[in-house]
Amino acid sequence: MLMDERKLALLGVIGPLTAYVFIGMAIWLSPWFSWWVNALSDLGHATRSSAAYIFNFGLLLTGLLIMVFAIMVFRKYAKYTSVSLAATAFALQMVAAFNETYGFLHFEVSVLFFVLLGVSSIVYAIERRSFLSVIAFIVGLSSWALYGAKIYSGGVAIPEILSSTAALSWVVLAALKICFNKQLPSSEGSSRQSSQKNKSEKQL
Repeated sequence: MLMDERKLALLGVIGPLTAYVFIGMAIWLSPWFSWWVNALSDLGHATRSSAAYIFNFGLLLTGLLIMVFAIMVFRKYAKYTSVSLAATAFALQMVAAFNETYGFLHFEVSVLFFVLLGVSSIVYAIERRSFLSVIAFIVGLSSWALYGAKIYSGGVAIPEILSSTAALSWVVLAALKICFNKQLPSSEGSSRQSSQKNKSEKQL
């Protein structure tokens, strides 16, 4: 059972890597794409991008892998974060399903994805006292704030990749810790330890 859990935990690593592989392939097949002009979603435009099927399939597959990781494995270690992460993964799939040809609907699901990404970082920071997820949230928020304030010139693809990479860093690290059984006790174990500590303090 433990071995199966460790194998499933690898989905928390494979999922994010899958996104980068497919995004990289889509960019390679799209010489018109520019980090200084485009959004990543331009690669998934069903009628304008010849690499749309690659880009969108990659997001759908990534969302599925991360969702399975969140529900089947991560729930045991970070109950609340797993719910938020699963919702984030589903929102990512919606970004692919409702690509840019859907107009404003695509914009809405894209905003939802990045908002949930930030929320997941905050929830994990609170639930597991993760310093990395705090940094990830700050990096993500800063990348969007600087872009919105036009501090730097570039396409929306830049804050998109910066914020998503920052958030996925703690997901990958958590998955690796579970896989190699390194310093990530289950949420149930943490609650039990906290309860025992409170009882001890009361007795004193």
